[in-house]
Parts: sequence; structure tokens; C-alpha cells
Amino acid sequence: MSITKSDLNNMDERYRAKLINSVSGYKSANLIGSIDDAGQTNLAVVSSVVHLGANPPLLGVVFRPHSVSRHTLENILTTERYTINHINQHITEQAHQTSARYAKEQSEFDATGLSEEFIDDFSAPFVKESVIKLAMHYKAHQTLALNGTVFVIGEIMALHLPPELIGDDGHVDLVAAGSVCINGLDGYYNPSLIARYPYAKP
Repeated sequence: MSITKSDLNNMDERYRAKLINSVSGYKSANLIGSIDDAGQTNLAVVSSVVHLGANPPLLGVVFRPHSVSRHTLENILTTERYTINHINQHITEQAHQTSARYAKEQSEFDATGLSEEFIDDFSAPFVKESVIKLAMHYKAHQTLALNGTVFVIGEIMALHLPPELIGDDGHVDLVAAGSVCINGLDGYYNPSLIARYPYAKP
């Protein structure tokens, strides 16, 4: 079967969105915790976190176009603090529910039964039920001219995870953590390790 650009252009919009979102492959599954200046918390599921570099430790996140209110994006740009929390196999249903369009005054934490957790003096909320949690500091963002999506770059300020998940070489065992991945808009999967290989040389 071959699907051409013309075929894509003529597809039902929702069908095309699911097709393109899933054909790109498995993606990391995370919850972004944020808070506004008035102390209103927000939680949003994302599958677009990408590694940008280890020194400094930078991660990027893609947000939909800021053509309507985007509570998480607005909170990040205002407070410059947010958290990235791995979704695990025990909270997939609640995590997915955060994608519903709640009013700004309604915290997704309260709506889904997930718990806010504030660690040390970091202002943005973590997800208590998450095993791996990252404290993030906003550094920059770019609005992509091609489609209006917003690429936010943040620096990792702190990692919070059980020490036994970190191997002697620094490798984090995501399977032991129960971290899941996402395919498409609504598919959650349990990954498993196939193998680890030595550093490749010619």
C-alpha cells in the first residue's frame, strides 16, 4: 500500500492526524507540570520531549500553535519553571485525561486524581505518582513558521528518581521504572529492552 501526498490532502482531518501521529513511531510519554503567577497549577500530557544536549542538559518540547489559550505554554513563558514527569503504567488513564480541555481555573491534578508534589524550593509542581521527575528552567522558544508550532527549550535543574534505577555507567533503567511510551494520540505501550551495545566504532 502506498499513500501519496494527494491522498493525505484528501483524507478526513481526524483520520489523517491519527495516521501521521502514529506512523512517526513510539515517543516518550510525559506529564508537564506548571503553575501560574496566581498559584493555579496545570498538568498536560505530551509526547514531544526530545534530548538536545547533555552539557548543558537541554530538552525540547513541541507545543501546538499558540492560536488559542495554551495554559501550560503560557505558564512556562511566564514563570520560566516547569516539570517533566514520566508516565508509568499505573497512571496512563489519568495522564491521558489531562488532554481534556479544562478551564484555566480547573487544575488537571484535581480533575484526574493525580497528586501535586513540591520538592525542595522548586516552584512548579511535580507528579507524586511519577517515578522519574525533572525540574526544568525555561531557556528559549521558537515559533516555527512552517506550521506555527512552538518549540520550547529548557535546562534540567534537578533529577528526582530512585538511585537503583541508575546504572554504574549512568544509564537509567526505564523498564524498571515502569515508564511507558506513546504511539499516536491515544496509544500507551510498555517498552522492553532488546539489548545494549558497546560504543560503535568503524
